[in-house]
Amino acid sequence: MNNAVIDISIHGTWFTVPAVPFNDNVIAITGKWLKVAVIHDEEYLAHEFENPEACITMLKEERSRGRRADIFTFAQWPTAPQPKFAYPMEWDSVAVVRTTSFKEWWESLPQEGRKNVRRAEKRGVVTEVKPLDEKLIADIHQLNNDSSVRQGRKFVHFGKTLEQVRRDQAAFAGRSDYICSYVGDELIGFCKIVYRGDIASLVQFLPKASHNDKRPANALLAKAVERCESKGMTYLTYGKFNYGNRKDTPLRQFKTRNGFEEILVPRFYVPLTLWGTLCAQLKLYRGLIGILPDRVVAFATNLRAKWYDLVRGQKAGVAQW
Repeated sequence: MNNAVIDISIHGTWFTVPAVPFNDNVIAITGKWLKVAVIHDEEYLAHEFENPEACITMLKEERSRGRRADIFTFAQWPTAPQPKFAYPMEWDSVAVVRTTSFKEWWESLPQEGRKNVRRAEKRGVVTEVKPLDEKLIADIHQLNNDSSVRQGRKFVHFGKTLEQVRRDQAAFAGRSDYICSYVGDELIGFCKIVYRGDIASLVQFLPKASHNDKRPANALLAKAVERCESKGMTYLTYGKFNYGNRKDTPLRQFKTRNGFEEILVPRFYVPLTLWGTLCAQLKLYRGLIGILPDRVVAFATNLRAKWYDLVRGQKAGVAQW
């Protein structure tokens, strides 16, 4: 990174955005009509963000250099759920599993969850921690191309080259693990865990859809919790528990069935400009998913999923001809 821009990955797609260094962090400025300053890879930092006052002062000074941010946002860790600062804030919904005891997690699962882990073993699934090497990169590349659509939307990793996969997996070297599920020599699922203090976070979680009957997702999570306990982790996080106003989604149901629960942590939104102040008052930083009612978002999501199914069906029909 130079002092002007940084390449960031958003939902698997790379973008170049303005950025400024701050201590040992990088502040990226995203957005078009509303420019939001975010801490690069905040959810995977090795330590909690410190000294926001100095960062806010720096961002205001950067406006004279052509790098304007309207709002600066940062969050506390799940291990520190009480607000430490007096800035405007909302509660961030984080999905966590308590990993101090694998036995307690296992016994808290519904019977179906434990049955799925055993089913994976009975159907020949072997799950183990693997190093990131060229063989694993090639296997992940093949896994990415198993399906062009996942969870009702276009899968951003589908069709990527080996070099793009290598770039995606390069981050957090030295403090991450790859947990992989195999049937024979075939990779049928993997997850990448990043360790940050006493918290572990899932960066990527990808079971192979064509082997869903073997329950690789359940096998991966069981091994992940076991691995976190062995490393003395307090929590394993997996993104958000609730996304915006959406409350009941297949992803949330999956997390609930596998022992994840919601922890609310403070997320601060500090206006830096008059435009940022107005947008903060109107909560426009939430985006459409956070503003529109759940029923509207659900309707749009279902419509998108049907569209992708239709496109896939048409492509399959053309292929048959």
